[in-house]
Amino acid sequence: MTPAAAGLHERLAGLELVVFDKDGTLIEFHAMWGGWVADLADRLEAAAGRPLRGELYRAIGFDGTTGRADPHGGLAAMPMAVLRRFAVDVVVEAGLARPVAEAAVGRAWHAPDPVALARPTADLGRLFAALRQAGTRVAVATSDDRDPTERTLAALGIAALVDATVCADDGLPVKPDPAMVLHLCASLGAAVARTAVVGDSASDMRMGRGAGAGLCIGVLSGTSTADELEPFADLVLPSVAELLAAEG
Repeated sequence: MTPAAAGLHERLAGLELVVFDKDGTLIEFHAMWGGWVADLADRLEAAAGRPLRGELYRAIGFDGTTGRADPHGGLAAMPMAVLRRFAVDVVVEAGLARPVAEAAVGRAWHAPDPVALARPTADLGRLFAALRQAGTRVAVATSDDRDPTERTLAALGIAALVDATVCADDGLPVKPDPAMVLHLCASLGAAVARTAVVGDSASDMRMGRGAGAGLCIGVLSGTSTADELEPFADLVLPSVAELLAAEG
């Protein structure tokens, strides 16, 4: 084992590529999305002129009492475009005509600040550098859109350490479809069997399994519990920090 590889979890030895989810895996999910949902509810109620908070929370999978996302709900896994359609449907069900509902959502809709709200779950610069020094490429596959994803990676200072990124608005089928992983492997020339997928949701693990990834690693830093990840994961860790071997 090389010195660089010795700084990594033993299960990563010999891999050509590690594909990371973003929200809940590289950055804290609830710090990014919890406040955004509450703010969206405020704006949407003002724009539509009627109470919608409870229905909006139910539609997108958010618990307003705990401030946490449902691991099986839309907020945890769906692209922004899908969440926006959910919001329009909520307003329509509240009694507004669809064109009026779409206009109300248009006035209320906004994306979370990808710079101010991004809190890394580990020393990502050290982790990504260790992977690259060991000859392993790094990629990101996310259900978020490309612009906020690129801004987040840049703000965290790790954009130059990421070899490729696939986002929800790139035109590929989204998780749990294996297309994102297969696309990354093909574009980077990495064997799928020597690729690891790391994520905080069952959708991430199912994506990796469907692609034939050699290793699927679940992390508990996001929306899912160990019980939800273990049926699909080869390994479940508290966070991506554990991918770095402890220094002796």
